[in-house]
Amino acid sequence: MQKLSMDELQRTDVESFKKQEKTPIAIVLDNVRSMHNVGSAFRTADGFAIEKIYLCGITGTPPHREIEKTALGATQSVSWEYHKETIDVVAQLKMEGYTIIAIEQADDSVMLHQFEPKSDKKYALIFGNEVNGVDEEVMEKIDTCIEIPQYGTKHSLNVSVAIGIILWDFIQKRNLN
Repeated sequence: MQKLSMDELQRTDVESFKKQEKTPIAIVLDNVRSMHNVGSAFRTADGFAIEKIYLCGITGTPPHREIEKTALGATQSVSWEYHKETIDVVAQLKMEGYTIIAIEQADDSVMLHQFEPKSDKKYALIFGNEVNGVDEEVMEKIDTCIEIPQYGTKHSLNVSVAIGIILWDFIQKRNLN
């Protein structure tokens, strides 16, 4: 077995990517402090052709050397906005018809394998701070909460890993509907 060459992968260029239809999912980063996690969110959003990333609070913004190190250019292809307050983004996205979902461990959270995204809905997925998670004020405004089941001794996953797991799961389930 041989790996595919860059030509064989037939990846689209940035301008074509910007014009192509996107998966109706927005990522909201709520006070994510690691620039590497921000860059990874961009790269994963590009990989799944996500509509937009909202960078909120202390979350770093491009251009930044550490973001670019993991984004590998995805800051040029993925649409993004910065907002000081995550709660304002949540209100805006609700008005635009998005279902607001926090990715968090909470009472009444739905396990990821039990959640079925609908192909006719738009989703805003909120990922929180690496230590404190999604802000409590934001949690009061969400439509639902999804939790990734875990079986080890740690109580959380790295935010960039969680983004990859959630997006892959959503894309797979939406494509089956």
